[in-house]
Amino acid sequence: MEEITDKNQEAQFVTTIAEKIKAEMAKVIIGQENTIDLMLASLFIGGHVLLEGVPGIAKTLTAKMLSKAIAVDFSRIQFTPDLMPTDIVGTSIFNLKTSEFQFKQGPVFSNIILIDEINRSPAKTQAALFELMEEKQISVDGTTYPMSFPFMVMATQNPIEQEGTYRLPEAQLDRFLFKIILEYPNLEEEKEILLRFNNDFNTTVANTVNAVVSAEDIKKCSEIIEQIFIKDDIINYIAQLVYETRHNGDLFLGASPRASLSLLKASKAMAALSGRNFVTPDDVRAVSAAVLNHRIIPSPEREMEGVTVQDIIKDIIQKVEVPR
Repeated sequence: MEEITDKNQEAQFVTTIAEKIKAEMAKVIIGQENTIDLMLASLFIGGHVLLEGVPGIAKTLTAKMLSKAIAVDFSRIQFTPDLMPTDIVGTSIFNLKTSEFQFKQGPVFSNIILIDEINRSPAKTQAALFELMEEKQISVDGTTYPMSFPFMVMATQNPIEQEGTYRLPEAQLDRFLFKIILEYPNLEEEKEILLRFNNDFNTTVANTVNAVVSAEDIKKCSEIIEQIFIKDDIINYIAQLVYETRHNGDLFLGASPRASLSLLKASKAMAALSGRNFVTPDDVRAVSAAVLNHRIIPSPEREMEGVTVQDIIKDIIQKVEVPR
């Protein structure tokens, strides 16, 4: 019984850390509770997040406020069509004094990286992120440079604007733990936004957001989440959900085993954020859409009929029997 109590206390630690970060972000960000929960879950388990939404709904601001609440290094990169891989990774520069080449690190050498409009750069630059996002390291001129902990890439993209953009390849999309689709605020949230910034045109309130959590706190949260208990029945449930994406007539491409592992990790993180030391089916369902929506492709016929990825995911979740 004592062990269970200790485990519950550990899960409560994760909740406490999350609430500290949320309280700081709430000084600026209104609403977006589900988005922030998913971003925190990703941070705690070492995942990356793709934020998708129309302009003006605080994608970049939300990501910046998350980074401000944590005492780690932050870097922001604006992707443009002329951005080269060396502009983000770094390059070797000849040192006249030593007559040797020295590697000058690029902006990706940070803890939290915000990539604005990731789909504005061509494939060559996007490919430079592959090793970085998957293995959390960069290889340049035969030397490997590991990233420091924590390490998280948050990228934004606009789904509406197509001119001057490049579609992200499926292999790169698969490296994001979540693709979070941001919605418009509701009426009450819209009113609150107007009231809050009525006398603060330059968003100076963002200067009051303080770093309240350390890298050590994030590390401890990661270790606690890894040990969250999950029953075999729920593991089977996760496997069945992913399996259904591969044997579904509505889909041209199903999810990979990376999606299964992502569902497992994310479900544990959501359980800990709720203060529990065990995973429930609701935790799995809460993250299913964000984990799967960028990893599956509808069949051309269903796409022409106007069926969305979200519709198909809902059907799959309703179809698979929930463990008791």
